[in-house]
Amino acid sequence: MPSVAERLARRLIVFSHDAALREDVARSLPEGWQASYAASASDVGEFQDVLLHRFALLDLEPGDGSDPVETVREIRSEMLLNIPIFCLGGDAAARDAARLARADRFFERAELAALLPRLCEGFAW
Repeated sequence: MPSVAERLARRLIVFSHDAALREDVARSLPEGWQASYAASASDVGEFQDVLLHRFALLDLEPGDGSDPVETVREIRSEMLLNIPIFCLGGDAAARDAARLARADRFFERAELAALLPRLCEGFAW
């Protein structure tokens, strides 16, 4: 059972193995926020562990062998969670597949530095 402090913590999940993306997230993350890094939702933990995060960033760029669309399906269809999933990069086919799996929004990777503080501010409740 998560504690009150764990429930109030400001956290997000970054689904990516890309070291450069992780560094960009760390640089852009506002004070008081924490990032969890994973390849899939099951790497984060079970339902209640994923639910402790306010939103997720999902890297759609190919490279590490993980399947970002499967991560969206796992969160939406298996865990039945509706945490916001913001996708970064990817080509049109990857975006379409993630959209069909019910990812929320799509951004270019170059937008991350400006996007992340805005997202954190919006989810700071």
